[in-house]
Amino acid sequence: MLQIAICDDEQFYREKIRSLLEVYLKEQDLSYKIRLFLSGEEFLAENENKVKYDIVFLDINMNEVDGIQTAMEIRAFHSHTYIVFITAFINYVLEGYKVDAVRYLMKDSLERSLGECMDAILQRMRVARVAFSFLEGDRSLYTDNLLYVESRKHKSIFYYMETELVQYQLYDKLDHIEEKLKGCGFLRIHKSFLANMKHIRKISNYTVLLDTGAELPVPRMKYQGVKEAFVAYKGAL
Repeated sequence: MLQIAICDDEQFYREKIRSLLEVYLKEQDLSYKIRLFLSGEEFLAENENKVKYDIVFLDINMNEVDGIQTAMEIRAFHSHTYIVFITAFINYVLEGYKVDAVRYLMKDSLERSLGECMDAILQRMRVARVAFSFLEGDRSLYTDNLLYVESRKHKSIFYYMETELVQYQLYDKLDHIEEKLKGCGFLRIHKSFLANMKHIRKISNYTVLLDTGAELPVPRMKYQGVKEAFVAYKGAL
């Protein structure tokens, strides 16, 4: 299910964007959940929003906390949420580069541009999906939303962000899962933990801190290598 947020202080555009998205997503036969926010403050008030959504549509010109500030808060958590700016003006392009915005959509041409924007986002998202046969059933997961995998008592437990943090389990070795996720930005930080570097905020005191607040242990013998791998990953972004 796609998790989408629309943040705009004008009700007309909140509803317009939602309506256009619903038509598009139904045509694509995609399940989705859309939530509306009236301001940047309201969006940022819930800390999990910074990593919860697959796509966030942000109005740039909002009072107090504008779209640029809101996007910077999202990126401060190393979130790989797809950010789309909605604006009536064209003079904010440089700010958009700073937060890796996917698109700028002009408010007077949403009918023409929103579909192409969604096509581009979904193409990028589909590249980063991987399927597993869990005890809960077959699932195709977005790797960006997979926080980490834990090996425990012959099971591998996947910690995955949907509308909330959920767990999926399967009987398989972490070595096999690490190989399947090779090239997707995952780092073996411990014999029992495989972490998504996109969600690591910092590594210190033999602990990995994730952007959700979760803390994972790093053994003393692996600590320096884990830190170096993470620094190299950040430098490659």
